[in-house]
Amino acid sequence: MITGPRQAGKSTFCRSIAEVARQAGWDVAGLLSPAQIEQEIKTGILAEDLRTGINQPMASITRQNQDDLLFGDWYFNRRTLEWGNEVLEISLPCDLLIIDELGPLELTHHMGWQSALHIIPRAEYRLALVVVRPELQSVARSLFHFSSVVDIDQSHPTDYWVRKVQNLLIF
Repeated sequence: MITGPRQAGKSTFCRSIAEVARQAGWDVAGLLSPAQIEQEIKTGILAEDLRTGINQPMASITRQNQDDLLFGDWYFNRRTLEWGNEVLEISLPCDLLIIDELGPLELTHHMGWQSALHIIPRAEYRLALVVVRPELQSVARSLFHFSSVVDIDQSHPTDYWVRKVQNLLIF
């Protein structure tokens, strides 16, 4: 499990680990959720298929489509959520599965990337990195067995966390 406060660099960490794994010849699959920043303000979130590099707009601070799902401060694109579930369904088998992130939409409201809840227990991967918000760790632990937790914080640069995890793994 990868956890840490908002904007601590969890997605950046996941992207960095994905690159290290690719360089080692691993098949990397799953979803990354990079932020869209405009004038230092987070205005959106993308969903990126890590195997193909294709991305879709997942959430925005403003309504983009009539059927967007309002959740908290964000308008989620329902088609992108469906697409993300399809991406997850075909991600296995792989060497490295990354799911960035399982949040309240998935863990408490049973919406969003529900496919993740079904593919993680299948364990058809060498390693999985699952991003979970700190306040949802107990819910995630009740659903999955995590071999370890990496708590990303802003006191160290992303390279520090990548080296720490890389030293624990044999790529």
